[in-house]
Amino acid sequence: MEYHKPVLLKETVDGLNIKDDGVYVDVTFGGGGHSKEILKRLGEKGRLFAFDQDEDALLNTIDDSRFALIHENFRHIKRFLRFYGVRQVDGILGDFGVSSHQFDVAERGFSTRFEADLDMRMNQKNQLSAYNVINDYEEEKLKQVFLQYGELRAAPAMARLIVENRQLEKIVTSSQLKEVLRKFLSPKHENKILAQIYQAIRIEVNQEIEALKEFLQQTPELLVKGGRLSLISYHSLEDRLVKRFIRNGLFEGEPERDVFGNFEVPLKKINGLVVPSKEEIKENSRARSAKLRIAEKL
Repeated sequence: MEYHKPVLLKETVDGLNIKDDGVYVDVTFGGGGHSKEILKRLGEKGRLFAFDQDEDALLNTIDDSRFALIHENFRHIKRFLRFYGVRQVDGILGDFGVSSHQFDVAERGFSTRFEADLDMRMNQKNQLSAYNVINDYEEEKLKQVFLQYGELRAAPAMARLIVENRQLEKIVTSSQLKEVLRKFLSPKHENKILAQIYQAIRIEVNQEIEALKEFLQQTPELLVKGGRLSLISYHSLEDRLVKRFIRNGLFEGEPERDVFGNFEVPLKKINGLVVPSKEEIKENSRARSAKLRIAEKL
């Protein structure tokens, strides 16, 4: 399978501060770029586990006795590592969002560039697809998806229009969806608005926010003291969750403080936000919105 060069490769793997005999996890295997770099830095006694729910990614598996690829969503990280007798690890890497391969395969339905059936499933065995979201969700739920995950101001009107049109004819393809929402796609902002619409549907289909929250909540217990998290996000919804969790172990609100106003946190931030260089963005347009945050278990 053809996969593009991984984003922030050196910076992300550097962030793990790899030990020769350490145990590491790449929770978004994809084309295996980050995993291969981790294996280069591991000694003979090191181990690397990778997760990917996409069947296409399994074709990229690495023939190395130190490596195991787990065909599951990373939200189940703790449970499946236990199958291998692993309860704690030295570092976890995540490169969230849609892989370049998923965007480039037209029939997967992730890209606004192609005509395709409404799908957008990262795990092809999942029952819920973009078709179900668009054709089966009640108007209020559809509005919430567009508001919450696409941050679209016209969400109420979009949801109403979709419901009205699908009563006449099922909305099956990307071109049908675009036609239904044509009045919202001004020539000047068409690509941006379409990207927001697709993002909202994709996040709902794959339960990306719920999966990310479940994953993050498991990381403090999984990491050894001094273990590292190295996480790349591509949109503000993801990055906000990662940033808040690193800061105070919560996704919203503030932690309980003691009588002196102090509170305990499981992680500490390592350095500041890392973004790709102009050169990397020029070589790989997918890197444009990437944000890397690194944390260490206290």
